[in-house]
Amino acid sequence: MAHLTFTTVKKLLDRIPQRLRNRYGLATAVLLAWIAFFSENDIWTTFKNHRQLMRIEEQSAWYAKEIDKARTQLSEMNSDKLHLEKFARERYFMKRENEDIFVLVASKD
Repeated sequence: MAHLTFTTVKKLLDRIPQRLRNRYGLATAVLLAWIAFFSENDIWTTFKNHRQLMRIEEQSAWYAKEIDKARTQLSEMNSDKLHLEKFARERYFMKRENEDIFVLVASKD
């Protein structure tokens, strides 16, 4: 093991900024490092939470748009019997009396 002399220690200390040489600067640096990397809300966790929040906000906007579409359809069906009949025929394959329905399915070939 190499012996540390006073001059080598002095050279190492000269490379450290003046603010970090005293105990308050060192304590502040250690505290900031602890908060940034080892605490419960470190930088990585904050970044992941921010990404998740963005995804949830996008989903919320999509659901709000879908709710508006559903409300529009509901108001159209409540106001017009033809829209209600069209919706029932397309979605639930309902039919009138003496009427046959044929469902065509595209082949996967």
